[in-house]
Amino acid sequence: MNSVSAEQKYPGPLLVTLIVNYRTAELVVDCLRSLFTDATLPENSYVVVADGASEDGSVEQIETAIKENGWQDRTQLLPLAVNGGFSYSNNQALAHAIQAFGRPRHVLFLNPDTIVRPGALHPLLEAVETNPRIGIAGARLEDPDGTPQACAFRFPTVLGEIESEAKLGPITRLLDGWVIAPPMAEQASRIDWVSGAGMLVRTDVLDEIGRFDERYFLYYEEVDLCLRAAKAGWQCWHVPQSRIVHLVGCSTGVTRLRTPNRRPAYWFQSRRRYFLKHHGTAYLVVADLAWLSGQLLWQLRRRIERKPLDSPPHLLRDFLTHVWPSERLGLKG
Repeated sequence: MNSVSAEQKYPGPLLVTLIVNYRTAELVVDCLRSLFTDATLPENSYVVVADGASEDGSVEQIETAIKENGWQDRTQLLPLAVNGGFSYSNNQALAHAIQAFGRPRHVLFLNPDTIVRPGALHPLLEAVETNPRIGIAGARLEDPDGTPQACAFRFPTVLGEIESEAKLGPITRLLDGWVIAPPMAEQASRIDWVSGAGMLVRTDVLDEIGRFDERYFLYYEEVDLCLRAAKAGWQCWHVPQSRIVHLVGCSTGVTRLRTPNRRPAYWFQSRRRYFLKHHGTAYLVVADLAWLSGQLLWQLRRRIERKPLDSPPHLLRDFLTHVWPSERLGLKG
């Protein structure tokens, strides 16, 4: 029986990069510029920018930049009629890319508030091309000065919820194996899930498990995707040799490096959906109680030690407001 080459099996592009814009046109243009500088975008690769009904001139601004910089042969802009969120917009962009360019071997989901370092995509591609069990690979996200950001994580658990909120050394040491954001590895290594700000996914994975769950408006959608991939036997790896600058929070306005903004309702709804979908109602209740316990411990310690507030304002109040919302969100426990 004759073996089938990758080119025969995947006659479409090697890579399609998807960028979702919502009123961040200048960031998108800078991101595109980084992709097309120093041959960072591999040959036989294309880009689709999906605009989520920004209605602020973003479409015109991005369209002009594409034409003026000569990117139109490899870049298409997809104006969407609605702002359906991260999952919806990326799914629409991927469907458009397949129709326009053919089925790609790999898909790169890239935030608009990123700057791709020269050559950064090649280590991601090398990781998945050389190991057939790697279905998802995440880049090292970093500040403009090169300081690494947390971008490779363990799946959320009850014990992880306590540790992440308590922020107490003894608890962290006790629950070391459940810390959601473990120390960043310096070499490529296997991890549970990686940030969707710079995440490469083998198209075979999406064909097998489906694309993003559009019931997540924003947040937890990449955790959900990575968990579904893991259940199907695919591995997820963090590849620190792939370096991408992430201007944290600039695309969403939710998180900032120094001054976190108040978390929106959809963050809590996405968290709730994730636990319900994958663990059921009883586990969700225990996870909520664990989160509350950790947060209360942190609030007590902060007041005793007079520490400044470094978490989103009104976080505890908002959690209590959204922890058991009246709507069912279309899920059963």
